[in-house]
Amino acid sequence: MALLANRPFVKMNGLGNEIVVLDLRAAPVAVPPDEARALARPQALPFDQIMALYPARTPGTDAFVRIINADGSEAGACGNGTRCIALYESGRTGRDHLVFESVAGLLDCRIVAEGVTADMGAPRFGWQDIPLAHAVPHTGAVELTLEGLAAPAMANVGNPHATFFVADLAAHDLARLGPRLEHHPIFPERANIGLAQMLAPDHIRLAVWERGAGLTRACGSAACAAAVNAMRTGRSPRRDGQPLRVTLPGGDLLIEWRQADDHILMTGPAETEFVGELSPAMLGAAA
Repeated sequence: MALLANRPFVKMNGLGNEIVVLDLRAAPVAVPPDEARALARPQALPFDQIMALYPARTPGTDAFVRIINADGSEAGACGNGTRCIALYESGRTGRDHLVFESVAGLLDCRIVAEGVTADMGAPRFGWQDIPLAHAVPHTGAVELTLEGLAAPAMANVGNPHATFFVADLAAHDLARLGPRLEHHPIFPERANIGLAQMLAPDHIRLAVWERGAGLTRACGSAACAAAVNAMRTGRSPRRDGQPLRVTLPGGDLLIEWRQADDHILMTGPAETEFVGELSPAMLGAAA
């Protein structure tokens, strides 16, 4: 019998980013990679990420969260998934301020009129922090070229991101280029790939190939990376209280890069689709 069989789940989404929430706090088990891959099959319960909740490790936090991609690998951050678990926990407890712990640090979330605001922490720009396979002069413009894409800005926002700024998103086939860039030798831990088109100084259109999940309708951490990369390369102004709008295929996120502590605040919607129980049939390939 699969370890996750007969466990309750909540199917949610953040801007169409498909999230499965597993609350494992009462009876913790690891999420086996083969069971995650089986569950992600089209005939089972397709998802971009599983947000698995475990008993809190740090006093004052609601849960420790592990983030599992559709290919069974583990991610360090998922902005859309973070908003989903905040909405889930708020519905369970009635509170509008939630704090989760992840391998990337604390995730402070508040329920607001626009949905959920999640503090994604401070971005890291050092080549070792992203990480890259070797030193580069400046991660704001790295010498990496592929079929018309060149000199991406790179950042770690809980996981590695490369943002390629382009004149026209429609001119590039991210579904074809994404796998090659994700697995490029410069990324020893692979990377999330974003194509960003500046529509205005305070507005970006973004397409994302997500590490371990593929082409996705939305990726919160990629939106954060695109926003801070636009600001630090001079493409967009950085002003407290005036967020940058990032438009993804699934909708809009508001991103503010706070100057006092360098933390990124991401605001956007989340919603519950349905609840259920993981049946042995869903996990059949793993069992």
